[in-house]
Amino acid sequence: MHRVTKVLLVDDEADVLDFIAYNFQKEGYVTLTARDGIEAINVARKEKPDLMILDIMMPRLDGYAVVEHIRNSPDLQSLLIVMLTALNDEESELKGFAVGADDYVTKPIKPKLLISRVNALLRRKLELNQTGEIIRIGALVIDKERREVKLNNNELQLAKKEFDLLALLASKPGRVFQRQEILTNIWSEDTMAGDRTIDVHISKIRKKVGAHSVKTIKGVGYKFGQ
Repeated sequence: MHRVTKVLLVDDEADVLDFIAYNFQKEGYVTLTARDGIEAINVARKEKPDLMILDIMMPRLDGYAVVEHIRNSPDLQSLLIVMLTALNDEESELKGFAVGADDYVTKPIKPKLLISRVNALLRRKLELNQTGEIIRIGALVIDKERREVKLNNNELQLAKKEFDLLALLASKPGRVFQRQEILTNIWSEDTMAGDRTIDVHISKIRKKVGAHSVKTIKGVGYKFGQ
């Protein structure tokens, strides 16, 4: 379903890298590797991969710090990031989504499931990129093709998931989007992301776009505007 796609694999264990690379190469992906966080950022900046599969517990720079660095780098913000880790507690997972990961998968590695989730992320990104739609609501302008948001002609800096969520809500102002619908559209259907993940991103959007930009419909979901 995909064109030739570059996937950057980041883990400090060589056997893990070899195993993941083998399975992705069988599916036609081009694989790149890095053994720590610093190397991961350097490879990402040089090779511009489409997606990164990232361990958390690594030397020099852990996975959380890598995601934060990438989400604050204009040349890398569109990079999709899947955290693949042995940390299977809720706090670690929520932190992963909070710093900007697109998905969170726990070890032991299940190659078919991992590849399926990667395919879903890439497919959703392609669909978003193909719309080429500009949304204008008052002083707010959302350019989905350029992935830019401006308020009163001032450009706002939104992380990838913040942009995707804002664009979804603003695509139909006044319509209530249920929480499960938001998760399905913005996160993978089979991801462990939940209500807290959405709440974190809504809070960040409100701080940037305005406290009253997104209204909470208690027990249901969210809508853009009053």
